[in-house]
Amino acid sequence: MSAQAVAAPVKVHRPLSAEDAARANFYALLARLLTGGPDEALLGNLADAEPLGGEADPALAAAWQALVEASSGADADAVAEEYEELFIGVGKARISIYAGFHGGAPAVDHPRVRIQADLAALGLARTTSTEPEDHYAIVFETMRVLAGGGAGREPAGIAEQKRFFDRHVAPGAARFFAVVTADAKANYYRRVAALGAAFVALETGSFELD
Repeated sequence: MSAQAVAAPVKVHRPLSAEDAARANFYALLARLLTGGPDEALLGNLADAEPLGGEADPALAAAWQALVEASSGADADAVAEEYEELFIGVGKARISIYAGFHGGAPAVDHPRVRIQADLAALGLARTTSTEPEDHYAIVFETMRVLAGGGAGREPAGIAEQKRFFDRHVAPGAARFFAVVTADAKANYYRRVAALGAAFVALETGSFELD
């Protein structure tokens, strides 16, 4: 099983390249893991996943393998408790899971307001979630739709993907993942953060080339 098989399939009207399908599925996986702790089914899928191919980015491949190995021995209840302790907590979370915090949140033109406007412009305004729009799970899920299609739309062009990435992922995602990695209470989520950091770094370099 590859990384492409772990997250839910992306359905679009035209075929995706293998690279774009993989990108969409990495975004989907990160969005799912930042929504809450993985259930037993997802942990099982991850534990059974194969290494990334020999042409994969070395940092991404190493982070992927570390997550696969961590998933093999993980208990869903324990990981859920870890998620709660890191990102929800009692009164105040140990780590903010919001892009506005890590990317800078001036009183005027708050990142959350810009994300709301961009989601509306993309036709992706939320209808059910009660989380603020700059929750990283929502940010990565939006990138999944832009990269792979879904929510009633075709994949976006590279320019549109880059615009959303530059505005809402690049400013703070690397900092967020670094904070998670450094937290003494992070165990399973240290591996999630390492995968997220490697993937965001790869996306940053790819967008710069484009």
